[in-house]
Amino acid sequence: MQATFAATLFDEWARAGLRDVVMCPGSRSTPLVIACSSRDDLTVHVRLDERSAGFFALGRALAGGRPVAVVVTSGTAAAELHAVVAEADLAGVSLIVVTADRPPELRGVGAPQTIIQRDLFGSMVRRFEEPGVARWEASGTWRALASRLWWAAKGGAASGPPGPVHLNAAFVEPLVATARPVAPGRTHNDPWRRVTPAPAVHAVLDVDGARVLAVVGHGVARDVVDRCWALDWVPVGDATTPATLPYVDALLRGDGFAERARPTLVVRLGGLAASKVLQARLAEWGVRTVALSGAGEVADPDALVSDVVAGLPDVGDAALRGDARYVQWWREASTSVEQWASERIDVGDLSEPAVARVVVAASTRHDVALVVGSSMPVRDVEWWAPARHAATYANRGVNGIDGVVSTMLGVGAGQRVIGLVGDLTALHDVSALVDGVGDTDSRAVLVVVDNRGGGIFSFLAPARELAPERFERLFATPRGHDLVAVARAFGHEGQRVSTAHELRAAIDEGLDRVGLSVIVVDVPSREENVALHDALVGEVAALGDWR
Repeated sequence: MQATFAATLFDEWARAGLRDVVMCPGSRSTPLVIACSSRDDLTVHVRLDERSAGFFALGRALAGGRPVAVVVTSGTAAAELHAVVAEADLAGVSLIVVTADRPPELRGVGAPQTIIQRDLFGSMVRRFEEPGVARWEASGTWRALASRLWWAAKGGAASGPPGPVHLNAAFVEPLVATARPVAPGRTHNDPWRRVTPAPAVHAVLDVDGARVLAVVGHGVARDVVDRCWALDWVPVGDATTPATLPYVDALLRGDGFAERARPTLVVRLGGLAASKVLQARLAEWGVRTVALSGAGEVADPDALVSDVVAGLPDVGDAALRGDARYVQWWREASTSVEQWASERIDVGDLSEPAVARVVVAASTRHDVALVVGSSMPVRDVEWWAPARHAATYANRGVNGIDGVVSTMLGVGAGQRVIGLVGDLTALHDVSALVDGVGDTDSRAVLVVVDNRGGGIFSFLAPARELAPERFERLFATPRGHDLVAVARAFGHEGQRVSTAHELRAAIDEGLDRVGLSVIVVDVPSREENVALHDALVGEVAALGDWR
């Protein structure tokens, strides 16, 4: 009975479009593991650590654009998924989290591996289901249960934004059994799908040749950015949004440029950019801001949005066309920074901004997905690198450093991928190295910027206000581990580089080699990095007469 229940779940999910299941070994989850691994239409990824497995599943969902199931046993195994559920919630990533559990009679009596798993993830999940131990008389509800979870994870007009869902499934011993033939279900379709006409976007926007700045944040696809360009809007965005105008943060740090760059209309799509400078300028300008929700939920923590419109801009609507001269002015400013950066950043010692530029260029040259870590890597990509053209991902829901290496491995399962992280991010997710690329033929390159600690903290108040020894111990937290030796200890390729030429060559070699290659990059000290960023900003401000 339990075996048939589990088989029915995965049959319904597979019919809906499930292709990847990430699982961790465990006893209580045995019926689920047997059910998913018995299907030829599902790819099962086996990972040892549940936290790492969750972020691996997140990466698969990001790369595939469809829900991914992650299956774990009971107890702390379920609790280990809390961080990835938080990320998937805020990033709008579809995950089906399936936790096995003890039956009710074993809860609260000292049974091993038993915690309270009901509503374990609280309001972070789009839907929670706890059907109890499978019963034959309830078998007619099993497909509907699976369907509710699938569509809640996938998201839609009536079911809300995509995100994680949680099924807590209790099983009793014996756990190994043969499933009965799974009854064919109905034709699978979205029970909540509704088609409602959206109002004309131009009726609210009223562009009519305005100077339009389109803030295209996290989660917005390339075709939406292309629409903005086609309408003579200036699309600026997050490190993960492709084909947006680069170098916006550096340009807007200059008061003269910001004064001249003031738009007459701001259009918001998707999440936030990492740039606090951009967000501060938007608040300072105080111009009318309209959110278009057709590309996903719009982030607005500063309450700048005055109108929200369902839909996306129509490139054929002449009423939405902006000021082409404003676009050209921004393009020329960005081009001047690119020319300057190629002469200033790309020569000499390999700095952190230079590493970001080399990695982004390699991603574009090879048309390989890029996964960027939080803190300094995502900022250096957004601030100092050219526009991204290959798919670029980052855990920008919660913006944490947890699980980034696992996310990269999930994105790259079965294909090529490049990751860019700091040394602490790599150490924080060192358990990802246990399984590496798993049994896939991935070619994964992890570039680790070794600035010997948390580089972002050197830009923040504690670095200025605390004694150096105290700051290093409490915030920078340098660790003396040799990351090349760590990578090799887990059986992966590992090397250390110190020049742009060496870095480019190592990336190229890693993308030609099956497996995980870890490239550790020596860069100047964190103090030198702060001074370099200050100098670069000053030089950008002096590039032109922005007034």
